[in-house]
Amino acid sequence: MVAAAFVPLGFVVVETAGAGWDTIRELVFRGRVGELLVNTGLLVAVTVPLCVVLGVGAAWLVERTTVFGSRLWAPALAAPLAVPAFVNSYAWVTVIPSLHGLFSGVLIATLSYFPLVYLPVLAALRRLDAEVEESARALGCGPWAVFFRVVLPQLRLAVLGGALLVALHLLSEYGAFAMIRFDTFTTAIFEQFQSTFDGAAGTMLAAVLVLCCLLVLLLEAVSRGRARYARVGSGTGRRAGRTRLGWRQLPAFAALTALLVLALGVPLWVIGRWLVRGGAGVWDGAEMLPALGQTLQYGLIGGVVTVVLAFPTAWLAVRFPGRFTKIVEGCNYITSSLPGIVVALALITVTINWLHPWYQTTTVVFVAYALMFLPRALVNLRAGLAQVPVELEEAARSLGRPPLVAFARVTLRLTAPAAASGIALVFLAIATELTATLMLTPTGTETLATRFWALTGELDYSAAAPFALIMVVVSLPITYLLFRQSQKVAGV
Repeated sequence: MVAAAFVPLGFVVVETAGAGWDTIRELVFRGRVGELLVNTGLLVAVTVPLCVVLGVGAAWLVERTTVFGSRLWAPALAAPLAVPAFVNSYAWVTVIPSLHGLFSGVLIATLSYFPLVYLPVLAALRRLDAEVEESARALGCGPWAVFFRVVLPQLRLAVLGGALLVALHLLSEYGAFAMIRFDTFTTAIFEQFQSTFDGAAGTMLAAVLVLCCLLVLLLEAVSRGRARYARVGSGTGRRAGRTRLGWRQLPAFAALTALLVLALGVPLWVIGRWLVRGGAGVWDGAEMLPALGQTLQYGLIGGVVTVVLAFPTAWLAVRFPGRFTKIVEGCNYITSSLPGIVVALALITVTINWLHPWYQTTTVVFVAYALMFLPRALVNLRAGLAQVPVELEEAARSLGRPPLVAFARVTLRLTAPAAASGIALVFLAIATELTATLMLTPTGTETLATRFWALTGELDYSAAAPFALIMVVVSLPITYLLFRQSQKVAGV
């Protein structure tokens, strides 16, 4: 799996180097690339701070204030993750057909991705030591000073982690921006592939996109720094008190309501509107059932395969930490940061040139999913394995159990919940994945996402609505599981 992880990055490097300097200069240093770079850069520069402000603000209101209904707001604000960004775009284009350009891209991306900041910040707020904030208040700091000087610095890792996820999603998103005709590197690469499959032009754009991804990873690593955020000792066993809002109760409640309506209410309302307009005729079981079955098949098998492939790396990282293990683990994270379209282009090139019998087979689709989503399984498996004392396995062996039996009955059994969580998260990613699935699936094979995309491309929004609704319904339980996992990490 480590060797396979280098395929997408190696593909870009080899193809770029083989093109020659004259071709690189001709295809990279041109106005079109500059336009795409400006569009993508502005999209990231505007959307990421907005997601951070909304994510941190919403988490603070829910966790640290007396806003009405905080227990209900906590999971509700994670629910927008169940709506794929391209479905959100479909909804907003229906409401405002003239949506186009940077503002539209920022609006849709912010409403789709702010929960990626909200969830880790909410979990981090619940882990903070209340005594640190109380000490600051005792020294004369007001509420705002406590928040900016004490609370916010302790949220740094959660904020940076969420911001990194948002940035990488922005760089890899295709459907949401294609629907509003906002050109980014991903949309341009896909259009190039659809029109001529021009290897040189597509590869040069992919190379610039890969550099953007690596730059984002580098900026996040530098921003994270080497500061320590862990305390010595267990700290206080109670949570920090809530700030009484008083007259600000109504504006806070209105702000959260508006955010949820825009992020979740609008897409659900639009889907319902198209379903009503289309009537019973849009519920075509002959189309929907095969697409649903294919989505469930890809999601479940892809989730299991990805978790199985991630287990050796997670086991090495927990049981034998060291430089080699960090390199192996880092390779998977770098590959997963690459957009799905780059992974798909690499696998298409490899299968056409060297593994032609595998071209357009389901096996290659699962390889792509594993390369793209392996870290989602890895994070869960690492957390699960870290909670399994090695002494339990040693005790089983001392009682006469063979090593493999002891490993299966102790380690695997206790890691099963983490593995199930990893499968669920990979399933959610696969169920709503669009670009790699469009490019790699065998001819005639369609998932909910690809069938939805085909129908919206034909402007048959009524027929597309059932597929959008099924995707949301399938994704909601997994999104709730993600929310519950964040609470477990926070010790709630």
